[in-house]
Amino acid sequence: MKKLILPLILGLAGGAGGAAAGFMLRPAPASDAEPAAIPEEDVEPPEYAELTNQFIVPVLEDGEVASLVVLSLSLEVGAGSTTLVHQQEPKLRDVFLQVLFSHANSGGFRGSFTDSANLVPLRAALLEAARSVMGEEVRDVLIGDIVRQDG
Repeated sequence: MKKLILPLILGLAGGAGGAAAGFMLRPAPASDAEPAAIPEEDVEPPEYAELTNQFIVPVLEDGEVASLVVLSLSLEVGAGSTTLVHQQEPKLRDVFLQVLFSHANSGGFRGSFTDSANLVPLRAALLEAARSVMGEEVRDVLIGDIVRQDG
């Protein structure tokens, strides 16, 4: 019986000490006072500028057009920049076509062309091309539609 008393006392003392520590370290209760102010971000919401015409890219096999890929692209830009996108659209279309033709010639539109392994590098190349024309104002290039028509 005496052998059980010491572990029992130690257990009660440890439990009481843990309860006291938990009581002392508990979070402060929520009050009815004003909630802490959430800092406002300086980032303005983006705008989306859809390019007016689709892009048509031929996919060649043995020097012949095997299929056509049709894409619709939009640019995610900072607030107030959609007008600038439309002013720069001829230059943007030119650099985008260069990227799209290169992607087609390297086999990017063959097989499972909508797989992310194919689209991630294409998007990165399109973003780099857009930034070469408009700088960091372009946040992202969005592929709205993409279709391949096999001949």
